[in-house]
Amino acid sequence: MVHLATVKDDKELDTPISKKLENVKIADWDESDSTMNVYGSRYASEGLPTGHMPENEMPPEIAYRLIKDHLALDGSPALNLASFVTTYMEPQAEALMQEALSKNFIDFEEYPQTADIQAKCVNMIARLWNAPTDDKSENAMGVSTVGSSEAIMLATLAMKKRWANKRKAEGKDFSKPNIVMNAAVQVCWEKACRYFDVEEKYWYCTNDQYLLDPKAAVELVDENTIGICAILGSTYTGGYEDVKAINDILVEKNIDCPIHVDAASGGFVAPFITPELEWDFRCEKVVSINASGHKFGLTYAGVGWAVWRSKDYLPQELVFNINYLGADQASFTLNFSKGASQVIGQYYQLIRLGKSGYRSIMKNITRTADYLSDSLEALGFIIMSDKGGKGLPLVAFRLDPKHNHHFDEFAVAHQLRERGWVVPAYTMAPNAGKLKLMRVVVREDFSRPRCDSLIVDIKQAVDALKNMDKARIDTHMEHVKKDRKNTAKGPGSAGQVHQKYHKEKHSLQGKHGKTHAIC
Repeated sequence: MVHLATVKDDKELDTPISKKLENVKIADWDESDSTMNVYGSRYASEGLPTGHMPENEMPPEIAYRLIKDHLALDGSPALNLASFVTTYMEPQAEALMQEALSKNFIDFEEYPQTADIQAKCVNMIARLWNAPTDDKSENAMGVSTVGSSEAIMLATLAMKKRWANKRKAEGKDFSKPNIVMNAAVQVCWEKACRYFDVEEKYWYCTNDQYLLDPKAAVELVDENTIGICAILGSTYTGGYEDVKAINDILVEKNIDCPIHVDAASGGFVAPFITPELEWDFRCEKVVSINASGHKFGLTYAGVGWAVWRSKDYLPQELVFNINYLGADQASFTLNFSKGASQVIGQYYQLIRLGKSGYRSIMKNITRTADYLSDSLEALGFIIMSDKGGKGLPLVAFRLDPKHNHHFDEFAVAHQLRERGWVVPAYTMAPNAGKLKLMRVVVREDFSRPRCDSLIVDIKQAVDALKNMDKARIDTHMEHVKKDRKNTAKGPGSAGQVHQKYHKEKHSLQGKHGKTHAIC
């Protein structure tokens, strides 16, 4: 997700935090002074350029060091347990990806082997999801994307266009498309609906049910419904929505409504941990699936996949035949140019690990998630996620209300952050919004020893909060909230969000205060 940044006005940009430095009298830096030391150069005594491109060059080693120092305040990706995004790849994969940094993936004429690698990936992934391959008239179609967000946008467009074409052919109104989904969807679904003029028809969570109710979902379907979104791996609790049950109800009632499966996280987990689970193209109403290669596909950030059951579900008018760079090619993307590295990295993982390698990794992280669940339960937490591979390898948990703690999950999360861990706290989706929870994503590089360290730190965090009085905790958390609001407002920052976009009312967050879980 790309964050919106505001261009500061000149007064904001040039106002220092303190004017006291202006009164410090020291000799000017002498250009004739020769030094090879970064911190002996004049650049070390100046602020990083923020709003104006500098007039002059700086030596490469100095630019590198200053940016590296600036980034040092970022957290460690390995300790960021909020994110599903891959934080480890083998050196050989990194070397292949680095060698491809200058390749523009879209240029099929110049880089035909890279295009061939994408086709190989699509074929492997489509078969992993049981796409029909025994009938030539029913060829599955697929494409690489920047991530699941782009894949979801493309799937939404395909469902909308197919529905509109059918309505037009029947001489019916096609101005009010809608899509049925859980209010716990990731924000990219809200974006897809808003950007492409599709009404959201939400099923809302309750305090004891967080996954889409199949019967209730089908009851929301009407003549304007372009499809049902089912999530294979909720970002809140990791649970799999029952795609097979939705499919069977649609078939039983003879309702012509397709299903799109948002398998952003589960698409590379379920086939290896629960291969018997029917969620994919084995269900006849499932017409398209997306997944993030950069999550449990085990590739660095920047690659996703979208696959359609057949060309019948990908309307021809959305696909453009182009020869812009010298060769005829079919294009279905939201953007044009993009790097080839991530697709190459995905192919490396698919052939390097094979099914047995993916299966071993997914089993290991599932075992680690179960171990963490059991340990947190022993510490008195309530576990909200499924164990035994019935959902994603993550642990969602909350404080037990019967203990009447004078602190909440957000306070625990902040205590852990002081130890370097990023373990986010959330409020649940609308209608269960008063329910707070924390979540740990167990990724490939989250080993058992690292898990043990986290368990010790969670225990220490809770013990520390128990020893604080409530007033002190409340004061501290209020300070944390203010500090986060002001983080992007310093003169060295360019990330301040314009007031116009504060307190919007069109999203689930704006309407209900929903906290969006990190992906």
